[in-house]
Amino acid sequence: MKFLLVTATAALMALSIGSVLSADLAPLSSDTEKDRVDWSQLEAKFGAFPKLPEGTKAGAVSKTLTNEYWRSLGEGYKSFGDRIGVPVVYQAAQSEGDQLGQLTIAEGLVTQGYNVLLVSPQTDSNLQPIMEQAKAANVPVVNVNDAVIPQAEYYVGNVQRDNGVRVAKWFIKNRPDGGKVAIVEGQAGVYAAVQRTDGFKTTITEAGKFEVVASVPGNWDRQTSYDAATNILQQHPDLIGFYANNDGMALGIVEAVKAAGLQDKVAVFGTDGISDAYASIRAGKLTGTVDSFPVLTGEVALESALRLVAGQKLPRVVATPQALITKDNADRYSGGGDAVRKALLEDAAAGQ
Repeated sequence: MKFLLVTATAALMALSIGSVLSADLAPLSSDTEKDRVDWSQLEAKFGAFPKLPEGTKAGAVSKTLTNEYWRSLGEGYKSFGDRIGVPVVYQAAQSEGDQLGQLTIAEGLVTQGYNVLLVSPQTDSNLQPIMEQAKAANVPVVNVNDAVIPQAEYYVGNVQRDNGVRVAKWFIKNRPDGGKVAIVEGQAGVYAAVQRTDGFKTTITEAGKFEVVASVPGNWDRQTSYDAATNILQQHPDLIGFYANNDGMALGIVEAVKAAGLQDKVAVFGTDGISDAYASIRAGKLTGTVDSFPVLTGEVALESALRLVAGQKLPRVVATPQALITKDNADRYSGGGDAVRKALLEDAAAGQ
């Protein structure tokens, strides 16, 4: 009962804060926001990285560190912070369902005197109460990827819908006869999951030869996704492919496909580009993933956040890159560092 009361109170706070902020700022849809700049254009449009106030420090809170994607995002924060001499404290909730715990961490970072706060919310609403608190403390908040706080003033991340679109286009090109496909979604109602699912479903349906026979929640969980895929394959043994909203779920689906003896018939795609996904692709198990390059995203997010601290006025959205990874191009995008940055800058120049 106490937990329900606290959760209800947080929800009421979020609604109240949303009402206050909505007078100043339209609800954010990061995929379609027109006030945006591509990550590759930051220096060209806003100049060299500026001088920061003495003693600048950054705080960041993530969904969880049990998922490699979020650990890699933290590596990006640390990498850029180390490069320019800005300390970064990076904390996360115990699990992807610990919404109240994540809010408590974010509130603590605001009160501890950090100059900027980077947040990757678990849902679109659980960190909304932090927005007014941070505003009162004159602490800029940057929403980094995945769930989107409607009243976020700044967002850094990739175009979520495009993740699903890229996978759908692979099926359209590589499975020209069409067939039955299925989607395993992330957490219900989370912006990224909704957009990725819609991008895939709309694009592949419009192709005319494909039928989406199931679109079920996997809640970002590998075992849940294994179970969901097992059920779908029992009902539709002629399925030709799956799209999962993240790689952990996709790897669970790969196991279900193998258990059903359908690994040569069913293509499986994930999203995120974690190292286990690359290894599975190279082993011929996972068909592909959409890599959203979390280390680079962390670097770009911290750079953007600190440009705000220095007084620069940035667009509301800084868009970061993604690429469809299969066995054919895995080597080009793996390994990180300058080689991947170079490849992505080439992609940006080519309009990919």
